[in-house]
Amino acid sequence: MKLSLYEQETIILYNQAEATAEVYTHDPRLLEKLRRLAEKYPDQIVKKNQQTFLVPKRCVSIREPYSAERRKAASERAKAAGYRPPAKRSDP
Repeated sequence: MKLSLYEQETIILYNQAEATAEVYTHDPRLLEKLRRLAEKYPDQIVKKNQQTFLVPKRCVSIREPYSAERRKAASERAKAAGYRPPAKRSDP
């Protein structure tokens, strides 16, 4: 069964006593990223079940949003370096 975009939620749980955070997600892109990281770093990122992973808390971060100026400067640097964004996928 395919979930709607609204239903593809992500829940991140952690507390002050433990060094890990539990990430539960139905977001396909995040699931793929977590699967790859779990394969690459099996001692740090653990797959608990189909949608749940344990990750070090230091991997969870909240960042300040980019300003329009910072976004433009980053875009110009990437273009100058020859970076091309990946092609957009079309869902079936």
